Amino acid sequence: MELQIAGGGEPAVSPPGGLGLTGLAAFTLDEQGRVVSWPVAASALFGLGGDAVIGRDVRDVLLAVSASGGRPPQTPPTDHRETDHRETGHRELVDRALAEIAAGRVWTATLPPVSAAGRPTTIRCEPLGGPGSGALVTALLAPPGPGWLSEAATRIGSSLDLAQTAREVTEVAVPGFAAMATIFVPERMMAAGELAWHRTGHPTVVRRLAARLDGQSPDATDGLLYPGEVLALGDETASFRAMADRGPVVVDRLDLESAQRVARRPGGREFTGAHTSYLAVPLIARGTVVGCAVFGRTAGSPAFGQADAVAAGELASRAAVCLDNARLYDRERRTAAALQRGLLPGRPRVPPGLEVAHRYMPVGDSVVGGDWHDIVPLPGGRAALIVGDAMGHGPEAAAVMVQLRTAAHVLADLDLPPGEVLSRLDKMAAGLASAPFAATCIYTIIDPSASSCEFAQAGHHPPLLVLADGTTQVLDLPPGLPLGLGTGSFVATRIGLPPGATLALYTDGLVESRTRPLDQGMAALRDALGSALARPRATLGSTCATVSQALRQQGEDDITLVLTRIRR
Repeated sequence: MELQIAGGGEPAVSPPGGLGLTGLAAFTLDEQGRVVSWPVAASALFGLGGDAVIGRDVRDVLLAVSASGGRPPQTPPTDHRETDHRETGHRELVDRALAEIAAGRVWTATLPPVSAAGRPTTIRCEPLGGPGSGALVTALLAPPGPGWLSEAATRIGSSLDLAQTAREVTEVAVPGFAAMATIFVPERMMAAGELAWHRTGHPTVVRRLAARLDGQSPDATDGLLYPGEVLALGDETASFRAMADRGPVVVDRLDLESAQRVARRPGGREFTGAHTSYLAVPLIARGTVVGCAVFGRTAGSPAFGQADAVAAGELASRAAVCLDNARLYDRERRTAAALQRGLLPGRPRVPPGLEVAHRYMPVGDSVVGGDWHDIVPLPGGRAALIVGDAMGHGPEAAAVMVQLRTAAHVLADLDLPPGEVLSRLDKMAAGLASAPFAATCIYTIIDPSASSCEFAQAGHHPPLLVLADGTTQVLDLPPGLPLGLGTGSFVATRIGLPPGATLALYTDGLVESRTRPLDQGMAALRDALGSALARPRATLGSTCATVSQALRQQGEDDITLVLTRIRR
């Protein structure tokens, strides 16, 4: 992996061998542990200038940086009477180091986070000369280790939501790795579901999914780095170069256009002034670029180096796979939802002489399943009501359902008798290559002017009639065989509808389950319909919703309930 380092958009020269000295500093102590020399590298590593450190006890210096949480105070504390755990630990370690040096031995240890970056630091102390000559201290900032990356492995990818996944990446990176993190993905990936980013022209358009700033509330961060913001990235930006060259890029300031855009927002000038090192890393999943992660550090932290690029690459590798998984899931979910919405029936056209209410509840997460219902106006103010059930549920049953529903609608428009409609549906269903199972159906023609209805059944449960006083009747009709068996013979039955009577058509999911026998389910349906319709000012719509919800059995099967009555 090649690390590109640049300042103000211009390439910078990397140290020989590609390894920089970022995170390394050396300073000296006298025999009492007071700081004698403090070079610029130490100021960058610990976030304290030489004026605030030289002549002070190194114990106080380490405690000041550790207590600041990566935002060092102007001067270290001078109250040596504090007895908290952190101070005691630091003093004991320094006392041990000075004792080893006084004995002429080298002492090495990895201290808890004592750098401005908030990461563990390896300290090596060795005598400068003979006894009483002081010590040379070499400090090396530890790169993000297995614990940091383990946290990333456990936190990123907890959901298949793109925005949530991006937020998890930024939460892992800030503040342990950087003071700022933001995630971009190509806009065409969001809008059109395209898999990869292509370098087809300048600028390239990306969308920010998430951002996080150390020490800032989510509202303040969102006000500065808008989630969902669409940006055009020129080829001079670190993000564009990282995606184009498929490698990390380090710059010491934002490109001019980005800096001007951010500066116009609340807190923008402070943001651009505080952050002095940026690392852009491409998000590559399954060999393709799916976005870019950008990290930033403030002046009090070491600039990004080779070790940081390696660690960010490991984080980006996992983040890219999780984001791509979320993208694939989102695409499949949107595709399935669009297809399922296309399978739903249109708004029913109810003749003026009828009242009709219907309720459909698919099982599981599906929008549609094997149940269907339709209302088709016929000449003379009549209407055809159709309720069917392709056995099973899910996409396989929906594929059969939509073919049968479409055919039934076309046949109803021909104003054929109920038995003839079912005979033709039976013949069609028997020839469906995609139908490994049969389907049930009930076809009803209601004539408000004659107060009558005509039925034909194909293996379906019988309709219920709820009289005006709340009593119920199960209509005794020839049951017929399910569609798809090729019998081709269905007997029609005509009955009269008493004034105020309500006709109920339904599917077996409403009355039958593994834990409820059919006779109990039918009894429950009769009781529920009779009670609901007997209430004052009860409507068909409210009754339909109440009864469907009350009789739903643990989501085992799709549920359809259609209620109709002749208007008075």
